Amino acid sequence: MSESNALFQLGSDLNRDSSKTQAEVLEFPVHAVAESAVERCTTSDERTDFFIERDGKRFAGTHLIIDLIGASRLDDLAHIEATLRRCVDVSKATLLHIHLHHFTPNGGVSGVAVLSESHISIHSWPEADYAALDVFMCGEAEPHNAIEVLREAFQPSDIRVGEHLRGEDMV
Repeated sequence: MSESNALFQLGSDLNRDSSKTQAEVLEFPVHAVAESAVERCTTSDERTDFFIERDGKRFAGTHLIIDLIGASRLDDLAHIEATLRRCVDVSKATLLHIHLHHFTPNGGVSGVAVLSESHISIHSWPEADYAALDVFMCGEAEPHNAIEVLREAFQPSDIRVGEHLRGEDMV
């Protein structure tokens, strides 16, 4: 695959001047983490992602696909950042970095919390009161704990959760 095509697949078009688009990008360093999660944060290569054995199954990690329908505050960058941090904390995961991108004019947000155990990503469409999230965690993290945090934070009228055991029967 050519570099141009690969970047296009990632949402970058080398033939377009990206400086002409209005967007807000915020980086949130790890040092701003809530006190209860500080001891789990790391800036080193220390990793806590290992294969899981549960109910007679061995797999790499639990991947939750979460749809928030009829949700609110999906354009509030600070609220989304704080919510992702709470999700990391209650899931007993290790935050490495958060990156959020605020689109204009609709206010949608795309972003990711990069974890030692994998990631939490969000893509929001505030004009449709909809958000799509991925919560993927390996090791001893507890990704299901993030669901209630998302319910409280965004007050969806409906929340749909799918689960996939990544790497099941392959590891």
